[in-house]
Order: sequence, then C-alpha cells, then structure tokens
Amino acid sequence: MASPAVFQLLKPIASNEHIMGPIIASIAMIAISESMRDFRYLNVLAGVWLLIAPWVLGNENTRSILNEMGMGTLVVIMALLGGLRTDEFGGGWQSLFADKPKHEQDASRLT
Repeated sequence: MASPAVFQLLKPIASNEHIMGPIIASIAMIAISESMRDFRYLNVLAGVWLLIAPWVLGNENTRSILNEMGMGTLVVIMALLGGLRTDEFGGGWQSLFADKPKHEQDASRLT
C-alpha cells in the first residue's frame, strides 16, 4: 500500500496498489481463524495478479516492477504455507452434504 508514494506511481498503477493491499491483508486476517484457514487460497489469486499486473497496467518503473514481483511471490508463498490446525470443527461445509456428518458421529459416541 505504501509503494505508490515510495515509487511515485501513475494513477492506474497506484490505484491497483491501494486496492490490492487491503484485500490481501483482509484475506490474511480472515484466514488466521482455523475454521476459515482455506480462505487463504484467495491470496494465491491475489499474488498471481500482483505478478502479472505490471504488464497488464503498463508499469514502466523498473524498481516498482521488481517490488511488485517480490510482493506477489511472497503473497503466494505465504498463502500456500498454511498453518497448524489444533482443533476440528465438525467437518466444515462438507458436513452439509454428508449422510452422517462428523459432528453427528461424535455426538452418537457420547450418548
């Protein structure tokens, strides 16, 4: 989000940076929760966009292109790393379509 000021970017490229920065940060914050961990894969798409955006938007500033490529690579790598899961959450969205979801199986064992 700071790169438009640092590299003095033109309007379309600066707007892209001002939009993508908060989107990537928001996705990362949502994905911190273990139950929403798979949401992080949206940042892979955002990172890929950062990798191709300089050419799509016509950026001619070499330092800005290198910055964008580095940030795009970091976003993709960090999104693919994932994290440790310490809890289970009853099967997630898949439990809506399962015949006997995990939370029902767990409940039947308790009774």
